[in-house]
Amino acid sequence: MRIDVVTIFPEYLRPLELALVGRAAARDLVDIHTHDLRQWTHDIHRTVDDSPYGGGPGMVMRPEPWDGALREVCERDPSRRPRVVVPTPAGRPFTQSYAAELAAQDWLVFCCGRYEGIDGRVVDAWADDEISIGDYVLAGGEAATLVIVEAVTRLLPGVVGNAESLTDDSFAHGLLEGPVYTRPPVWEGRAVPEVLRSGDHAAIARWRRDEALLRTGRRRPELLERVDLSERDRSVLARPAPVDPAPVSLGPAGSTG
Repeated sequence: MRIDVVTIFPEYLRPLELALVGRAAARDLVDIHTHDLRQWTHDIHRTVDDSPYGGGPGMVMRPEPWDGALREVCERDPSRRPRVVVPTPAGRPFTQSYAAELAAQDWLVFCCGRYEGIDGRVVDAWADDEISIGDYVLAGGEAATLVIVEAVTRLLPGVVGNAESLTDDSFAHGLLEGPVYTRPPVWEGRAVPEVLRSGDHAAIARWRRDEALLRTGRRRPELLERVDLSERDRSVLARPAPVDPAPVSLGPAGSTG
């Protein structure tokens, strides 16, 4: 997959050189390019914004630099057209299924707006997707682009070492993921649930499903409306809310008891 990002702050996208996305780029699984929008300005001040028609606070990003940038970036390969994405609080909510939809593309172009946003005529002319990562406002589209690119990139074949982990992600089955644990078996008086140490894979699978259901019911109950629940699932959700257990008492040598 090729990803292009147009922004007035290319350095903001440096995290894409790190960790999972950076390793994917190093292995040629994703090809990421950032572009400074000011390259397509034509005045001494490299102006990208102006006051809004109709009045009001803030500034609006002018159409000419954006059109110049998108023409050059999107027309670099005449045989295909990329999917153009504008992160904005007014966009369609970003979800795991939306990430999978974008991961099926072979070329994405992100337009990082600033100030009060990009002139609406540019969005109408170029954007295929307007995407919101949440009901809040950021200073610009760069942080949202980082979120979307990471969510999309990790779904590309070969990026995640253990592909099975993708099936256990939060939202992979419409539910939040339950708690996870590793060694030591007791930490600060809190023990790992015994079922996870039992070796009974069927019981472990049931426990994980139950915990995902309970966490989703407590934190994001609206998600359950879109999940196909079995009778057993419904009985789990009908349980009384759990009480956080007191820590296990530790002896002087740090052992339980």
